Amino acid sequence: MAGGREIKTKIKSVMSTRKVTRALEMVSASKIRKAQERMKASRPYARLMQQMIGHIARANAEYKHPYLVARSKINRVGYIVVSTDRGLCGGLNSNLFRKLLGEIRQHQQNGIEVDLVCIGQKATTFFRRVKITMRASVTHLGEKPQVEKLIGVIKVMLDAYCEASLDRVNLCFNDFVNTMSQVATVQQLLPLPPSDAVSSTYDWDYIYEPDAAQVLDDVLTRYIESVVYQSVLENLASEHAARMVAMKAASDNATKLIDTLNLVYNKARQAAITQEISEIVGGAAAV
Repeated sequence: MAGGREIKTKIKSVMSTRKVTRALEMVSASKIRKAQERMKASRPYARLMQQMIGHIARANAEYKHPYLVARSKINRVGYIVVSTDRGLCGGLNSNLFRKLLGEIRQHQQNGIEVDLVCIGQKATTFFRRVKITMRASVTHLGEKPQVEKLIGVIKVMLDAYCEASLDRVNLCFNDFVNTMSQVATVQQLLPLPPSDAVSSTYDWDYIYEPDAAQVLDDVLTRYIESVVYQSVLENLASEHAARMVAMKAASDNATKLIDTLNLVYNKARQAAITQEISEIVGGAAAV
């Protein structure tokens, strides 16, 4: 059994750790509300944009934008991976990376090459250790992500798709369901999938001014930027929720450990006192 001084040192160490985990839990609890508000405020815009693009994709148009045309053969796939900049958020990032690595292995087994664009420090650090081409990365977006910081990495993927060096682009992020549930999600970004809410057979089209190519290029680019931005907000809310839950669990475990160590300390102290009394009694009897 460890000595009383050693157990006391362990108790103080665990108590210090508990202070840190409780502080992180309270910080995440205070930040999650604002993150949810930003996420919910941008959701209606992203969903309406998706519906509109779905209508455009199903239109019987003379001009088909490259973002709306599916390639007959897939030789190279790109992924935009959204992760956190900081850790201590449970298995949020690892679950996403595990799901993505599973898809990447399937592609590689089928002879399909994979390129990545990483958003967030954790994804950038993780995939640098993996033998996968990383075209670009951006980190440290902060608590209020700005679309301007995402335009560069998004344009890298859009240009690669237009140049036919990529045949499909997917978006990977953690979808915020509620405080206790965040789902690792991989969705197709390019070519843009048509809306399921519209019938697949019709013969109408939109009227574009000045021309379809210019209008669709601007609209579709803004739409893709809005989808990626929404995924960053979803991932940010998921990060705070996961960290709050993980730090609460850590604080609870630290409390249980402190109680256990206090019990061990009391037993060790009682054993030491008993031993001292026995030595005194033995010494007196010897005299």
